[in-house]
Amino acid sequence: MTAGPEGRTRYPAGRGRAIALAWRRSDAFQKTAFALLALLAAFMLLPIVFVFSHAFKPINELFLYPPRFWVMEPTIVNFQNLLLRTQSLTIPFTRYLFNSVLTTALTVAFTILVSSMAAYAFSKHRFPGSKPIFAIIILSLMFAPEAVAIPRYLVIARIGIMDTYFAHVVPLLAAPVSVFLMKQFVDQLPDELLEAARMDGAGDWTAFFRLVLPICLPAVATVGILTFQASWNQMETSSLYTQTESMKTLPYYVTTLTNGIANNVVGQGIAAAATLLVFVPNLIIFLAFQRKVIATMAHSGIK
Repeated sequence: MTAGPEGRTRYPAGRGRAIALAWRRSDAFQKTAFALLALLAAFMLLPIVFVFSHAFKPINELFLYPPRFWVMEPTIVNFQNLLLRTQSLTIPFTRYLFNSVLTTALTVAFTILVSSMAAYAFSKHRFPGSKPIFAIIILSLMFAPEAVAIPRYLVIARIGIMDTYFAHVVPLLAAPVSVFLMKQFVDQLPDELLEAARMDGAGDWTAFFRLVLPICLPAVATVGILTFQASWNQMETSSLYTQTESMKTLPYYVTTLTNGIANNVVGQGIAAAATLLVFVPNLIIFLAFQRKVIATMAHSGIK
C-alpha cells in the first residue's frame, strides 16, 4: 500500500487490492482467525520443507545428533551418488522412471474416462439396477485396500496380465471416490441442456465429450490428481503383480534403496535424494490444479 497525493491509501492492483480491502474491512475475530490459519498452514508445510532440506544434506549433517531441521551446507552429492548407484545396476534408473511415467499416464487417462462415463450413466440414464449398483460402489468405500488384496490378485492372475504394464493400470481403475465426485458434478447439469443437445442431433457420445466433460473440468482435474498420486506412489503392483525387474516402477526402486544400501552411510543420502525425486511430481501436479480441487469440494455436496 502507498499514500496518494490526497492522503488516500492506494492498494495494489488486481487481486492484491482485493486482499488488502478485505483485510481492512475484516474485524478483529476474522484477523485472528486468519493469523491462526496462516500459522497452521506454515506448520503443515514443515514436512515438505524437511524433504527438500534432507535431500541436500551432506553426510555429516545426515548423522548429526541432535538432528537439525535445516540444511547448513547444501550439496548435490546425494544426487551424484544416486546416479553412480544406478549406473552400476543391471536395470538403469531411467527404466524405473519410464515405467512410472507410462503407467501413471495410462492410469490417469483411463480412470478419468471410466469414472466420468460411469457417472454420466448413473446420473443421466435410467437402467435396471442402477441404484443398487451405485449403492454398492459407495459401499466399497468402506473397505480398506488390504481387505481386497487377495481377490484383486486372483483377478489379475486369471485374466492373464501378470508381469505386464496392464498389471500396474487395471487394479487402480476401480475408483469409487472418482465415480462419486464425478456423479455429484454431472447431477448438477440441467436435463434440459442435454435435451437441447439431442434435439440438435447430438448423440450420447457427442454430448458426453463436448458438453459433459468440459463442464465437469474441476471434477476431472480432482480425479486426475487423486489418481496420479495413487498411481505414482504405488508399490503394491510392482511387488505383487510383476516378477521381471524391468517392469517395476520408481517407488519400488526407492524402497530397495531404503531396505538395502540405506543401512550404510552413503545409502542414507541416496535414499533422501530418491525420495525427493518421487515427491516433486506430486507437489507440481497438486499446485497446478489446486483451484480445481477446491471447486470440486465446494460443489460435491450441492444438489
